[in-house]
Amino acid sequence: MKLPNGYGSVMKMSGKRRKPYMVRVTTGWTIDPEKGTKKQTYNVIGYAETKQEGLQMLSDYRQNPFDTKAAKMTFTDVYNAWSEAKYPAISKSNVHGYTASYNVCGTLYNKTFRDIRLAELQNVIDTCGKNYPTLRKIKVLFNQLYDYALKNDICNKDYSEFVDILKYKDKNPNKVERDIFSKAEIDRLWELKDDPFYQTVLMLIYNGCRISELLDLEKKNVHLEEQYFDVILSKTENGIRKVPIADKVLPFYKAWYESSDCEYLLHTDDNKKFTYRNYKDSYWTPLIENLGMEHNPHDTRHTCISMLAEAHVDPTMIKKIVGHSGAMSLTEKVYTHLDIQSLVEAINKI
Repeated sequence: MKLPNGYGSVMKMSGKRRKPYMVRVTTGWTIDPEKGTKKQTYNVIGYAETKQEGLQMLSDYRQNPFDTKAAKMTFTDVYNAWSEAKYPAISKSNVHGYTASYNVCGTLYNKTFRDIRLAELQNVIDTCGKNYPTLRKIKVLFNQLYDYALKNDICNKDYSEFVDILKYKDKNPNKVERDIFSKAEIDRLWELKDDPFYQTVLMLIYNGCRISELLDLEKKNVHLEEQYFDVILSKTENGIRKVPIADKVLPFYKAWYESSDCEYLLHTDDNKKFTYRNYKDSYWTPLIENLGMEHNPHDTRHTCISMLAEAHVDPTMIKKIVGHSGAMSLTEKVYTHLDIQSLVEAINKI
């Protein structure tokens, strides 16, 4: 079938190619100065596996023309353009969340955005090994990118709305056995000690607290001079205690204490109290995954206990520091009164 003049064409290219048919449209005409003849100029709108598919692409373009340069944008190109406009208007915690979601989309980075299909988006969800809250953030990123792409004529259809994450709602594909941080991992964290959020990981490792205890810690209960803080909200009644601050992480407590007017020691970028989910999804997970590690916040507690045991700290002292009073004998609970200095000396052994 002969196509109308100026309509465009589908041409088969030489060599072995997965998509050998080039689809192009006429954008104008040039005059050959020597021959005085007219010659068409073209824009390539895509490539097809078969001629029939190429003709359909050409027909679709003629019915709904799009910017051919925009149509060549990759997933990464769209992400960069979207984030350039989006990130200055949102908090750092949200930026962390979106960045973490983008980091698991490696299989899509170099794919032309308008050529990405549902199966490829779903494959990211199915193979990334993340839990449901993280999968929800990945899908939100997909939604945002497709919204941007549709508004800017980069694609014609939103496949993100069909991505299924509900099948993972009651599952945790990323569940791992409780593990402690290795010496090499702790050394790596110390290399990043100037980052305030890596400081929070080290603070947890060297205090043995439950993550909720540190996130709920108000400044009024932090005693920097005496080098301890009071846990007044805990998972258990026996968890109410005084926690020593090790010399090596004391500067981190001081820095966080002086970093804002927030009443809580740790706070979000906009000086609000952390919720567990916000800290875990937007900070902890990106920080740990960026280092190629696999840990949950509770691993810091087990790490602290292990380090104290390796340093031959008295078992009763360990229980007092981490709030394992339920594991104490009656004699230990009633008769053991350890002063703060003794607790600080113990935590300084690790």
